[in-house]
Formats: sequence, structure tokens, C-alpha cells
Amino acid sequence: MGSIYLIRHGQASFGADDYDVLSPVGVEQAQVLGRHLADMGLVFDRCVAGDLRRQQHTATAAFDQYRTLGLPVPVLETDSAFNEFDADAIIRALLPDLLTTEPDALDILRNAAQNRSEFQRIFALIIERWLAGTYDTPGLESWLGFVERVQGGLQRILEAADNTQKIAVFTSGGTITALLHLITRMPAAQAFELNWQIVNTSLNQLKFRGREVALASFNGHPHLQLLKAPQLITFR
Repeated sequence: MGSIYLIRHGQASFGADDYDVLSPVGVEQAQVLGRHLADMGLVFDRCVAGDLRRQQHTATAAFDQYRTLGLPVPVLETDSAFNEFDADAIIRALLPDLLTTEPDALDILRNAAQNRSEFQRIFALIIERWLAGTYDTPGLESWLGFVERVQGGLQRILEAADNTQKIAVFTSGGTITALLHLITRMPAAQAFELNWQIVNTSLNQLKFRGREVALASFNGHPHLQLLKAPQLITFR
């Protein structure tokens, strides 16, 4: 059987003006990941990433470790199907109605870095509404539309693959969640409960034969755990 390794990007710049940049911790996580993959003896036939900077940088930083060790590095392909959903657009669209029951939500979101637990609570409420589909607005990518986009990316990989290949996909937590929903058929709300636990640069392995795909492992991060450096285990 072939394998697809879904890899969440390293820690981004939460609370900064531009979230889509790896933090110094995120760069280190990606480098640690690359050394771990090399130690495992994994040689990839293909490498795909979304076009977000945090996804692309995680891939290049990881495979720089391969180059240092003289190991073959696949060409980095880009497929925007593996981009994260647009959280900012979802918040802008769904926040006004939420303010009727959560009047402090805007202040919490504006000061997210100082209110991480409250940010997560408010964000989870917004995502719950997004998943329900009852608050969809014109121009906003719906949950169903997002799932369809991600499914298209997976189908393109499977169509071009044979059953012996190892393929790395550098992506984001929401994308991994959509694939969990598609492959395991768990309800979207349950899949998002798992989403909040996905560690930066964690490994999630899919096994495939033809168009048949199964989940083999979820949220593996021994490359971080073995370092005994808690600051490297991050969730955003």
C-alpha cells in the first residue's frame, strides 16, 4: 500500500500582524521534524504543500535537513486545495451575530495573544456556527465547500499515485480535520474536537490502495516529545 503523510505546519505567528509566518519555534519544529523523518529512513516520492507561507516554509525547512545529510529531496509541488480555511473571513462574517450573546468577543479576538483560552472559546463558537451552515454568507467558503476543495486535492494525489509511493503533504489543522471527516466519516463537530489537539508538525498517516484510503495514525509527534522540550509542543 502507498502512504500519504499529512504534516501540519510549524507554529505560526499567533497574535502578530501576519499570522502566516513561522515563528522561531515553528522553524525549529520543522527542522526537528526533518531530522526525525531522515532518521526513520523515509524517502518520499512526492512532496505537496498548500501555497500558504507557513506550509511552504515548513516543507523547505524540513527537507533542508535531508540535503544536509545527502538524502534525496522531492520537488516541492503546490496545490492550494491543501490551504487552511480562511479563519479571518469566517470570523468577520459570523462575529456580528455572535456579539448579541458574547458582547466581549470583539475585544477578546483583538487581543488574542493575551487571551488565548478565551480566544479559543470564542473561535470554537464561531466554527460551530460555520459547520452548521446556517450562517453562510455570499462569498464565504462554506464548510461543505471547504471539504469539497480538500477532497479534490486528495483525489488528484491518488489519481497520479501508484500503490508503492510515499507522499508528504504539508498542510494545516483544518485541512487535516476535513480529511479525517471524509475518511473516517466522523461528524464534523467531532472531527473539530480532534482538530484542537493537532500539534504543530505532527504526522498523520493515510494508507491507500487505488482510491481506497484509510487512516493509519493521527497526531504523531515523537520527534518533539523525545526532546523533552515542552516549549516545542504547540497547537497554533
